[in-house]
Amino acid sequence: MDLVTILPLLLIGVVFYLLVLRPQKARQKAQAAMIAAVAPGSSVMTTAGVFGTVVASNADEVSLEIAPGVVIRMLPAAIAKVIPVEEPNADSAAVNLEKPAPDESAQ
Repeated sequence: MDLVTILPLLLIGVVFYLLVLRPQKARQKAQAAMIAAVAPGSSVMTTAGVFGTVVASNADEVSLEIAPGVVIRMLPAAIAKVIPVEEPNADSAAVNLEKPAPDESAQ
């Protein structure tokens, strides 16, 4: 086989690696880092859409409190994302809710 027939196959392989395999590995690393960072008290959402607070966790399972007194056990891989804690912002509390004065020149 000469280079002209092999080159398109190599090019397809390189494009496949760059467009499919590398991004997938990056997503896997990000997911693993997120799961490793989960600690008791973290608010999370599972892949099933269940929101809860982590009560206990180890390498094999995570216990989530989904309602007061209701704790479920799940695999760590079932955690889709960690919900960030929103702290009250002083600027948002000072929003002026008054109506603007009517413009008399518009009449």
